[in-house]
Amino acid sequence: MTETLLDRLLRGAWIDPDSGVAVAPPIRAIVVAQGVRHRADALVGALGLGRRLAVVMDPTTASVLGDAVARALAGVAEVAPVRLPEHPHADAGTVARIRAATAACDALVAVGSGTINDLCKYAAFLDRKPYLVFATAPSMNGYTSANAAITVDGHKKSLAAQVPQGVFVDLDVLAAAPQRMIRAGIGDSLCRPTAQADWLLSHLLLDTPYRAAPFAMLAEDEPALLDRPEAAVAGDVAAVGSLARTLVLSGLGMTHCGGSYPASQGEHLISHFIESLAPADAPPAFHGEQVAVATMTMARLQQAVLAGPAPVLAPTAMTEAELARRIGPEAAKGWWADFAPKMLDRAAADRLNARLQNRWGAIGAALRAVAVSPDRLARALDKAGVPRTPAAIGIDQAFYRKAVTTARFQRNRYTFLDLADDSGRLAEIA
Repeated sequence: MTETLLDRLLRGAWIDPDSGVAVAPPIRAIVVAQGVRHRADALVGALGLGRRLAVVMDPTTASVLGDAVARALAGVAEVAPVRLPEHPHADAGTVARIRAATAACDALVAVGSGTINDLCKYAAFLDRKPYLVFATAPSMNGYTSANAAITVDGHKKSLAAQVPQGVFVDLDVLAAAPQRMIRAGIGDSLCRPTAQADWLLSHLLLDTPYRAAPFAMLAEDEPALLDRPEAAVAGDVAAVGSLARTLVLSGLGMTHCGGSYPASQGEHLISHFIESLAPADAPPAFHGEQVAVATMTMARLQQAVLAGPAPVLAPTAMTEAELARRIGPEAAKGWWADFAPKMLDRAAADRLNARLQNRWGAIGAALRAVAVSPDRLARALDKAGVPRTPAAIGIDQAFYRKAVTTARFQRNRYTFLDLADDSGRLAEIA
């Protein structure tokens, strides 16, 4: 079998392009292979996480894998099944419920994908307990990250969370996952180019930290996702393996650089806006579906800005009162506190304009070097059947335009949304 980049990383033979030294992941065991579920007792037993393990699942993940894991672990520990309702919410209330149910346990075993993993890693972080995860779908990249997306007081936040002791990915289970979940994972993965361009823009313009390593980790498997994504949707195990490694390595990249910067930029701000403020009658969409739609928007926005002359920035025009009018006073209060540090006054705009005028050629060349064209992204999403327009996920054009033109005010993270808005072009391009 051909050795993968993940294999080299796990045995300490992958060299960080930023530091020039070998990188060791902060996770004791990562297994991405067929038949992993049949080794659950040995894999978990080797970690020595304690005598009483909580296995957290919902009805769907229980039937797919959770009940089998619980039975297997009964041979190495006392097992306390924690059964959440169908479609649990990743919110503070559910975290509290899990903490109460696992108070007497030594460690948490999450069986699921995005929501269950986020809930367990955050509950484990608050209680200072170890946790591990058995994946059930290749739908998102949070299995190996040190942050969790949790809704607190109606505001979705990326919170510090526990790094898992083990991540166990059975490719047979993932290949049999619902096709919509596989498509969501593809959508979440293909935001790499727009997220990298946004993060690099911030570095080149504002001198914020930037790392190349998270993106170098993905280089080996990304071509398969761009060129043959339909194979993963069809359940081809090798293609699902490429997708699974991409998701695992994306999470490791976030952990490696201490934040979600390499995988969550303008496209995720738009997605978070939709998740937080979509009309009540909007059909539910997976996170990866929303990210795919927003990635197409960011790719076109980046292309349009880079095709023109150096942007000329003006002081930020948004006020807290106007933001409250757009999204409501309660949400605006939290958003404004996060956004305020990146507001531009006249002096700040002048400083950035001088840099843009002097360095736009070099900045543009560096950003184009990491980009993937909107047309190529669209072809990949179409091949996989991933939605890429607002209408395809049940979002009307007026609301989506509001999302694109307002999303940047959620966080102190500088992206092409900021560059385009402060140069007066965002509304036009949106």
